Amino acid sequence: MAKIVVITDCKNSKSHEIMAANAIKKIAENQGHEVKIETTTYKSDIYRVNEEDINDADIIIMAFESHIDMKRFKGKFIYPTSISNAIIDTQVVLDSAIKIAKIDIKKDVPPPIKEGKIHIAAITACPTGIAHTFMAAESLKRAAEELGYNINVETQGSVGAKNILTTEQIEEADLVLIAADTTVDLSRFKGKPIHIVSTNDAINDPQSVLNNAFEKARVLENNNLSNMIREVKKDRKLKQPAFYKHLLTGVSFMIPVVVAGGLIISLSFIFGIEAYEEKGSIAEILMNIGGAAFKLIVPMLSGYIAYSIADRPGLAPGLIGGLIADQLGAGFLGGIVSGFLAGYIALFFRDYIKLPKNWEGIKPVLIIPFLSTLLVGLLLYYIIGSPIQYIMNYLTNWLASMNSANAIILGLVIGGMMAFDMGGPINKSAYTFAVGLLASKVYTPMAIAMAAGMTPPLGMFIAAFMSKRKFTPEEIEASKAAGILGLCFITEGAIPFAAKDPFRVIPAIVAGSAITGAICAYFKCGLLTPHGGVFALIIPNAVVNLPYYIFAIVVGALVTALITVLIKKTIY
Repeated sequence: MAKIVVITDCKNSKSHEIMAANAIKKIAENQGHEVKIETTTYKSDIYRVNEEDINDADIIIMAFESHIDMKRFKGKFIYPTSISNAIIDTQVVLDSAIKIAKIDIKKDVPPPIKEGKIHIAAITACPTGIAHTFMAAESLKRAAEELGYNINVETQGSVGAKNILTTEQIEEADLVLIAADTTVDLSRFKGKPIHIVSTNDAINDPQSVLNNAFEKARVLENNNLSNMIREVKKDRKLKQPAFYKHLLTGVSFMIPVVVAGGLIISLSFIFGIEAYEEKGSIAEILMNIGGAAFKLIVPMLSGYIAYSIADRPGLAPGLIGGLIADQLGAGFLGGIVSGFLAGYIALFFRDYIKLPKNWEGIKPVLIIPFLSTLLVGLLLYYIIGSPIQYIMNYLTNWLASMNSANAIILGLVIGGMMAFDMGGPINKSAYTFAVGLLASKVYTPMAIAMAAGMTPPLGMFIAAFMSKRKFTPEEIEASKAAGILGLCFITEGAIPFAAKDPFRVIPAIVAGSAITGAICAYFKCGLLTPHGGVFALIIPNAVVNLPYYIFAIVVGALVTALITVLIKKTIY
């Protein structure tokens, strides 16, 4: 067994400095050596060696990109190498250092376990937590396997976190990669290099994401986590603006409440549309339970928008502001405004109220909630509540009294938006609009959004079945999965087809979804739940005008399929 001190220096990248030190440490310890590590640029007590460590060392391995002062190591055997060699060829570096130093290693020392592989801990999360979350996870796993990395991916989906990263997996990770479009708690990763990208980046070009991650990663400092998180977020080059990310974080937390409330209300209609008016009946109880859930829709939306902006300090003023907005009749628009107000006000107080260290503990539990909630409440009651209420009332009344022409236009617009980018910002904007109106008991936009969102993958399934000569064998196989995804209201099932032939497929799916939306709007179809796809159809009274709703989906899918078959080129 050898006593080894590892010194790394990389002024251009602290994350590379840490990765090099940890890579050598892991391999050496697996072989039974005793290892101490020090990083020159990244200042931390856990990456520091003292004079006694240096005196006891048999080897000093130095991985550096610039000059290192050698005075501390006078009289010691020094093995120099580069940062990149230490990360990529760790085993070779270690073996060479031991061989040149002529240290006698016992034969019964166990062989290296990890073989020098780089370890990555990853989290994927999208606003609805259904499609992009798992597609990003699979893409990263495949890319990591091809590049020779070990990766563990935690998915934070709509049913909660799966494959949760263990303490050991986080500890051994050389890099933490976050592929998310919503807020993810980063407190577990103190001291680790971290890189944040969007789920779309991880899905579309996972190898580039992984390769660039090592260069762009930033270390979350132990003593200043909140500032480093803001720095990491500032460095993200995501396609959507911060407004969009904060809004969709609120929507993602709101959706389960809407689903639960909508389905329970629809169950009360089994006993008759007006059965809930009978006091003490099961229908009334079901309606009350569903109604209680619906009262939480706006506060949840507002609270988690604020949480996305300011983290936990924003949650209390956001929830309370959302409840006030709901009580004022400002609806989901009021919830959005109160959420952003609460978030940025809480963020301002968090960053600019300075207290003595002994008093810092009361700031997040007393000062920020009190001041933020007070200010948001006063602004809603005295300044912005009434104008938003007027706008919301006007919108609700207009939607409820639409004539046929207006209804068709609304259906065309929402339907086309749902298909245009298949789960992207435009799709989510239309979806958010529809979900928000459920709190005001306006159900037609939701029916348009879900039906139009089911149409693209269903259309691709039918098109591949109708004309196999215009699709590759891989696309034909993928069409089977697309059909199932379409039935489940996962619009992203059409992405593989659009990615290969966007100028033909996207116009086809937009046309089909727009027609689906127009039919739903014309026949005043309604939907009480924001998700579920075909499974929502089996809940009695969850869908208003069910026959026309099904008719709209079938027609839209057929239109998509026919246009696709007509304009796509024959391959075989």
